[in-house]
This record gives sequence, C-alpha cells and structure tokens, in this order.
Amino acid sequence: MNVSPDAPVGVLVVVTGAVLVAAGARWKGRAVRPLAPRRARALAWQAYVRALTRSAELAIAAARGAAGRGEPTIVTVEDVVRLAHQRFGYEEGAREHAAAALRHAYEQGRCAADCVTDAYSSIR
Repeated sequence: MNVSPDAPVGVLVVVTGAVLVAAGARWKGRAVRPLAPRRARALAWQAYVRALTRSAELAIAAARGAAGRGEPTIVTVEDVVRLAHQRFGYEEGAREHAAAALRHAYEQGRCAADCVTDAYSSIR
C-alpha cells in the first residue's frame, strides 16, 4: 500500500479543524461580550455628535468655497442639518444640536473673521 507523503498533512489539517470547531462550540459567545444597552446608546450619541461636527466643518468649507473674493462666508444651521442627512443619513437632526456643532466649529475654526452664521440666533 502506497501512502502519499501529503496524507499526514491532510490528517493534521482535518484534526486541527475539528479541534477548533469543538472549542468554538464549547466556548460559544464567551469571547464577545454582548453590547449593553447603555453602552450602545453612548456609542450612538458619540457617532451622532461626530457626524454633526463633521457636517458643520463641511458646511463651513463648502460656504468658504462658494463665497466670492471679499464676500463673507454665510453658513446656516440648515446647511449642517442637510449635510448630516446627505452624508451620514440622519433623517431628522435636532436643530439645537446642529447649531451647537456649528457654534463649536465656528469658534474652533477661526471663522469670526470671514464667516456669518445663524447658529447663535438659534439659542433659546
């Protein structure tokens, strides 16, 4: 009987696979902790804030690109809400949150020299 030199390698691969399957069945679900609802809400909020911040930065950049030489850059809260919907899929972003993100980007991006925004009139 001729045994192929690859036979022991094949047997080793099959045995290793069977051991991994048995180990996976034994410890199923222990490696990945289920996502806690509180943690899921916190992560969703962080993603929402990040999306609104990015939308505000994009709105400022787009308005700066659209403004002519010597004209002020006009950025509205609606621009931020629209970009959050188009880019990140947020159907209804709260205007208060979008205004806060725009105010933050306005102050951090040194926009006071060449930008005009309605984010401060949205404060209630």
